[in-house]
Amino acid sequence: MSPFAMMENKLFLIFFSLALAVGFLSIAFVLIWVLHFREGLGWDGGLAEFNWHPLLMVIGFIFLQGIAIVVYRLPWTWKCSKQMMKLIHAGLHVLAFILAVISVVAVFDFHNAKDIPNMYSLHSWLGLAAVIFYPVQIVMGIAVYLIPVSPAYVRAALMPVHIYSGLFIFTTVIATALMGITEKLIFALKSPGYKDSPPEAVLVNVLGLLIAAFGGLVLWIATRPSWKRPSEPITQTLHDTSTSPEEIKVGTAVAARSDQESSVETRRRNGKTEESG
Repeated sequence: MSPFAMMENKLFLIFFSLALAVGFLSIAFVLIWVLHFREGLGWDGGLAEFNWHPLLMVIGFIFLQGIAIVVYRLPWTWKCSKQMMKLIHAGLHVLAFILAVISVVAVFDFHNAKDIPNMYSLHSWLGLAAVIFYPVQIVMGIAVYLIPVSPAYVRAALMPVHIYSGLFIFTTVIATALMGITEKLIFALKSPGYKDSPPEAVLVNVLGLLIAAFGGLVLWIATRPSWKRPSEPITQTLHDTSTSPEEIKVGTAVAARSDQESSVETRRRNGKTEESG
């Protein structure tokens, strides 16, 4: 294993481990918030029912969605078939959506029981938009990439759109969550108020930092080119031989550079041919 491959592998493990740790801490903090500072969990139209909203949003729409985004990049999954990873990717997204829908039902049910208006804040507007566009993203992903009927050129053309829209929805969810927990503290804390920084406010502010950090880690992992899953033929080679994922990464990078150099050389020769003609 080359020093470059070893360094890349260690960096990936560090960032992925940090993302997992921060994600689990976020879930722990939101549990402490709703169980210790709020009224616990229930389904009776009261505050305990509302508490399902932040809990399920953090577990599903943030943590599970983040893991679904980076699951392709785990080197130890490269021996799995691409179809299997697509199923895992889609399954995590579907589970995240189910939890998000339950959390939305909880908050609407609470608002209606307490005669609180719905859909008046920017938090609610962005949140509902994310909940609407998320299943559209899932259905399009399943139709184009999971069901093997789309032509290869269609899948290739739509892949940048699929990646961008997925990251955009995830970023929107992070921003919406930060708005939501701040809005909740402003409304819920009266004496002492939010501005007085009581223990609950400090806890939830730290929760917000953890959510932002998790989002940043996921986006970094998802956009780093050297951590991308190799193409299917290379992955098949990894499955059939004892070649390590790190060596495959280096081989992929070298092949890409060779292709680029060949393309440049071809254009240079064509240019010379045109000049001589």
